Amino acid sequence: MTKKAFLLFLGCSAIIFAVAFQFEPLPVTGAPPTFGFALPRIFGSRFIGPRRPLQLATSEVLKLIGVATEKHHVPAEFVKSIVAAESAFNSEALSPKGAMGLMQLMPATAREYGANASIPAQNVDAGTRYLRVLMNRYHRFGTESLPRVIAAYNAGPGSVDRYKGVPPFDETRNYVVRVLGYLRQFRG
Repeated sequence: MTKKAFLLFLGCSAIIFAVAFQFEPLPVTGAPPTFGFALPRIFGSRFIGPRRPLQLATSEVLKLIGVATEKHHVPAEFVKSIVAAESAFNSEALSPKGAMGLMQLMPATAREYGANASIPAQNVDAGTRYLRVLMNRYHRFGTESLPRVIAAYNAGPGSVDRYKGVPPFDETRNYVVRVLGYLRQFRG
């Protein structure tokens, strides 16, 4: 390979690399980047990782909720309440425990429902389907069924069954109150 062909190859590779990844300009002052890529330094940029999808607008989230609630026969206000409590409608939410997306699905739960938790449409669909499963499981408890469903979404159905209702965990009890508050708000 000639020197000219090699330089052309290098230039094309740099362009492809720059298009494939998002770069952030280096500050005029301050320490140089510490990430170990040399190519971004050549361009005066710092590597910040592969491109991520943009945060979905609330209107887009509401459309996803509408599709999933119609498909799984779950009230839209209920799913909106879960999404509000779990992620505040942030499609890129990630919890310290690893729960992901709008409905804060754990990766294992997402896999169980055949979804990729990082894809908003799949996240909402799988979370809504899981709510339907929980609603079917606890429907026989009448007025106590909804708090059980909410608690099971937060703490797991095993905890709800073990305690024969909302478990005595502060986090779960506060979560149930928060979701019921959002539900009243969305219904009103």
